[in-house]
Amino acid sequence: MKTKIFLNLAVKDLNRAVSFYNGLGFSTNPKFTNEKGACLVIDENIFVMILAEEFYQTFTKKQICDSTTTSEAIIAISVDTREQVDEMMEKAIKSGGTDYNQTNDYGWMYQRTFLDVDGHHWEVFFMDENQIPENI
Repeated sequence: MKTKIFLNLAVKDLNRAVSFYNGLGFSTNPKFTNEKGACLVIDENIFVMILAEEFYQTFTKKQICDSTTTSEAIIAISVDTREQVDEMMEKAIKSGGTDYNQTNDYGWMYQRTFLDVDGHHWEVFFMDENQIPENI
Protein backbone atom coordinates (compact mmCIF):
# COMPACT_ATOMS: atom_id res chain seq x y z
CA MET A 1 0.00 0.00 0.00
CA LYS A 2 1.32 3.46 -0.90
CA THR A 3 1.75 6.00 1.86
CA LYS A 4 -1.08 8.51 2.03
CA ILE A 5 -0.93 11.94 3.61
CA PHE A 6 -3.90 13.30 5.55
CA LEU A 7 -3.39 16.94 6.50
CA ASN A 8 -5.77 17.84 9.35
CA LEU A 9 -6.88 21.46 9.71
CA ALA A 10 -9.20 23.05 12.25
CA VAL A 11 -11.90 25.24 10.69
CA LYS A 12 -14.44 27.62 12.14
CA ASP A 13 -17.18 27.07 9.55
CA LEU A 14 -17.13 23.62 7.95
CA ASN A 15 -19.50 24.42 5.09
CA ARG A 16 -17.58 27.57 4.18
CA ALA A 17 -14.29 25.64 4.21
CA VAL A 18 -15.73 22.83 2.05
CA SER A 19 -16.93 25.42 -0.48
CA PHE A 20 -13.49 27.04 -0.51
CA TYR A 21 -11.62 23.79 -1.18
CA ASN A 22 -14.18 22.62 -3.73
CA GLY A 23 -13.61 25.99 -5.43
CA LEU A 24 -9.92 25.09 -5.71
CA GLY A 25 -10.96 21.96 -7.57
CA PHE A 26 -10.51 19.49 -4.69
CA SER A 27 -13.31 16.94 -4.60
CA THR A 28 -15.04 15.83 -1.39
CA ASN A 29 -14.81 12.18 -0.35
CA PRO A 30 -18.28 11.47 1.12
CA LYS A 31 -17.02 8.34 2.89
CA PHE A 32 -15.08 10.52 5.35
CA THR A 33 -17.41 13.52 5.47
CA ASN A 34 -20.12 14.41 7.98
CA GLU A 35 -21.25 17.39 10.06
CA LYS A 36 -17.99 17.31 12.06
CA GLY A 37 -15.47 17.17 9.24
CA ALA A 38 -14.82 16.64 5.56
CA CYS A 39 -12.19 14.88 3.49
CA LEU A 40 -10.97 16.85 0.47
CA VAL A 41 -9.00 14.99 -2.19
CA ILE A 42 -5.94 16.79 -3.54
CA ASP A 43 -4.46 13.75 -5.25
CA GLU A 44 -4.96 10.00 -5.03
CA ASN A 45 -2.67 9.85 -1.98
CA ILE A 46 -2.99 13.37 -0.53
CA PHE A 47 -6.01 14.56 1.43
CA VAL A 48 -7.03 17.54 3.55
CA MET A 49 -9.22 16.70 6.52
CA ILE A 50 -11.01 19.87 7.53
CA LEU A 51 -12.44 19.44 10.99
CA ALA A 52 -14.81 21.71 12.90
CA GLU A 53 -12.79 23.18 15.78
CA GLU A 54 -14.79 21.33 18.45
CA PHE A 55 -14.13 17.99 16.73
CA TYR A 56 -10.47 18.83 15.98
CA GLN A 57 -9.98 19.53 19.70
CA THR A 58 -10.86 15.89 20.52
CA PHE A 59 -7.61 14.80 18.80
CA THR A 60 -5.23 17.02 20.78
CA LYS A 61 -4.61 18.32 24.27
CA LYS A 62 -3.03 21.45 22.79
CA GLN A 63 -4.89 24.69 22.27
CA ILE A 64 -5.95 25.33 18.68
CA CYS A 65 -4.03 28.29 17.32
CA ASP A 66 -5.70 31.25 15.71
CA SER A 67 -4.40 30.69 12.19
CA THR A 68 -5.39 34.23 11.21
CA THR A 69 -2.66 35.62 13.51
CA THR A 70 -0.35 32.66 14.21
CA SER A 71 1.63 30.52 11.78
CA GLU A 72 0.95 26.84 12.45
CA ALA A 73 2.48 25.48 9.24
CA ILE A 74 3.19 26.40 5.64
CA ILE A 75 1.50 23.93 3.33
CA ALA A 76 3.19 23.74 -0.07
CA ILE A 77 1.67 22.07 -3.09
CA SER A 78 3.33 21.63 -6.47
CA VAL A 79 1.60 21.86 -9.83
CA ASP A 80 2.76 21.01 -13.36
CA THR A 81 3.04 24.50 -14.89
CA ARG A 82 3.46 28.17 -14.04
CA GLU A 83 0.00 28.75 -15.51
CA GLN A 84 -1.47 26.26 -13.03
CA VAL A 85 0.08 28.25 -10.17
CA ASP A 86 -1.79 31.34 -11.37
CA GLU A 87 -4.99 29.35 -11.97
CA MET A 88 -4.95 27.97 -8.41
CA MET A 89 -4.38 31.48 -7.05
CA GLU A 90 -7.31 32.82 -9.06
CA LYS A 91 -9.52 30.00 -7.72
CA ALA A 92 -8.34 30.62 -4.15
CA ILE A 93 -9.14 34.33 -4.33
CA LYS A 94 -12.48 33.73 -6.09
CA SER A 95 -13.42 31.21 -3.36
CA GLY A 96 -12.72 33.67 -0.53
CA GLY A 97 -8.99 33.20 0.08
CA THR A 98 -6.40 35.96 0.35
CA ASP A 99 -3.37 36.64 -1.87
CA TYR A 100 -0.84 36.68 0.95
CA ASN A 101 2.69 37.32 -0.33
CA GLN A 102 4.44 38.65 -3.39
CA THR A 103 5.00 36.30 -6.30
CA ASN A 104 8.46 34.71 -6.30
CA ASP A 105 9.98 33.87 -9.66
CA TYR A 106 13.42 32.29 -9.39
CA GLY A 107 13.49 31.20 -13.03
CA TRP A 108 13.60 27.51 -12.10
CA MET A 109 10.78 27.88 -9.55
CA TYR A 110 7.63 30.02 -9.63
CA GLN A 111 5.69 30.43 -6.37
CA ARG A 112 2.60 32.21 -5.07
CA THR A 113 0.99 32.20 -1.64
CA PHE A 114 -2.59 32.34 -0.36
CA LEU A 115 -4.40 32.08 2.93
CA ASP A 116 -7.55 29.96 2.98
CA VAL A 117 -10.79 31.15 4.60
CA ASP A 118 -9.47 30.16 8.05
CA GLY A 119 -6.05 31.75 7.58
CA HIS A 120 -4.11 28.53 6.84
CA HIS A 121 -0.97 29.37 4.82
CA TRP A 122 -0.67 27.63 1.42
CA GLU A 123 2.10 27.98 -1.16
CA VAL A 124 1.54 26.86 -4.74
CA PHE A 125 4.60 26.36 -6.88
CA PHE A 126 5.94 25.04 -10.15
CA MET A 127 9.53 23.81 -10.16
CA ASP A 128 11.61 22.79 -13.16
CA GLU A 129 14.05 20.41 -11.49
CA ASN A 130 16.26 20.38 -14.61
CA GLN A 131 16.89 24.11 -14.12
CA ILE A 132 17.78 24.11 -10.40
CA PRO A 133 21.12 25.89 -9.93
CA GLU A 134 23.91 23.92 -8.26
CA ASN A 135 24.24 26.44 -5.43
CA ILE A 136 20.81 27.41 -4.24
